[in-house]
Amino acid sequence: MSAEVERSIRPGRPSTAQPHATSDDGVRAASAPVPSVVVGGAVVLGLLVLYVLSNLDRENVYRHFVWQGLAWLDGHATIAFPVPGNDYYNDVMPVLDAAGVPTGRGLLPFPPLPALVLLPFTAIWGLATDAQLLTAIGAALGVGVAFWALGRLEISRVVRLAMTIFLGAGTVLWYAAAVGSTWWTAHVVALPLLFGAVGIGIAREHAIPFRPERRFLASIDPALVLAGLLLGLAATARIPVALGAVYFLFVGGGTLRGRVLSVGLGAALPLVALVVYTLVATGHPFNPAYDYLYRYEVDAYPELGYVGSWAIEDPRYIPQNLARMLLQPPNVLPACADPGAVRGLFDAACPFVVPDAVGMSLLLTSPAWLLVLPAIRRRWADPVVSGGIMAAGLIATLDLMHFSQGWVQYGYRFSLDFAPFLLPVAALGLEGLAGRWRRVGYVLIGVSVIMQLWGIIWRGVMGW
Repeated sequence: MSAEVERSIRPGRPSTAQPHATSDDGVRAASAPVPSVVVGGAVVLGLLVLYVLSNLDRENVYRHFVWQGLAWLDGHATIAFPVPGNDYYNDVMPVLDAAGVPTGRGLLPFPPLPALVLLPFTAIWGLATDAQLLTAIGAALGVGVAFWALGRLEISRVVRLAMTIFLGAGTVLWYAAAVGSTWWTAHVVALPLLFGAVGIGIAREHAIPFRPERRFLASIDPALVLAGLLLGLAATARIPVALGAVYFLFVGGGTLRGRVLSVGLGAALPLVALVVYTLVATGHPFNPAYDYLYRYEVDAYPELGYVGSWAIEDPRYIPQNLARMLLQPPNVLPACADPGAVRGLFDAACPFVVPDAVGMSLLLTSPAWLLVLPAIRRRWADPVVSGGIMAAGLIATLDLMHFSQGWVQYGYRFSLDFAPFLLPVAALGLEGLAGRWRRVGYVLIGVSVIMQLWGIIWRGVMGW
């Protein structure tokens, strides 16, 4: 069956295949364009330099995944704890013996993939492993995969490049790459896997699908099996992203049955492996260190508004967390350490405006996410748009139900969980704008970059 015939019998699934090289106004470029691999490589290299220069003093204060790797190399699932170098960690559950006496071991609450990624480096350098530098490298590579995924869309090269820069320098990915501590590392490890899955889904959306035969194996699409595998692996770094599987109810071509079977088959292996690992390491299907951490933080941080009688994942947390995600402002004219001091732009003791360490509005720190709105309005029938919004919405809902939304952060770090599903939607939104509205879109990206730079500067000032 030809691609043209297939598209004609699949109404409501508009093509988003990569067009011929054009200039931004839609006119065919007269000269041969620079190869996309060169453009993407330049962006990755430039962002890597930016990330490294954003934090030259990488202290590696929080290196939970390095400790986990060392434990595996010693044949243990639990880390040595508390010992010098981790005795100040408050998110490690002490392991007790039958009499309730500490055993000198501790259980981490985090999924294992980041520790597995760092394991080869940990085997070489041990505690000297620079997990923060490796996180910066991983963030730059993730941007490269995002550039590839955006190339599966029907968008101009300028829009593709602009949205890639937005991801790398206009979202909290820049902050994640600069800080590179445990929590940010988990996001960075998941990111390229998610963009890989999303890119494969978009690419398969426009390939000639398998014919809907009754045989089970005839419905399996190897490319979507790979997409499912990448999605499942990402969930072993950041569990909420598993809900991104809903994306493939919309995107991926072929039949619904084929997409479900293919992605499900691919995702099953890493997800089952995660459950088995958790059972072996903890004796429980769900890591009990999560509950330990929750109980500790309820008492230790009353200012964060946790309610001990609520569950770790509780719908009652959504209103306050949603307000933080969308509306949380910076601290304006905070009290000065010296009442007679003169306020300064980046004066930690007496600033005009300073980021709120609890988090800040996603729309304030990365306003270019508003570009999803024109895509929703004009292209909802496009599976990339509807599927992206559904996947992002489900992941965000689960994140908002979580008691913690991160702390000592700039912006809203959980947004990295759903960014891979939302970025193609924003790209299509920008592509659909013309004239002055297109320029407004570019301005939003520029403002996003400036806001992230502001946060990076304050990170250095505050020592976050």
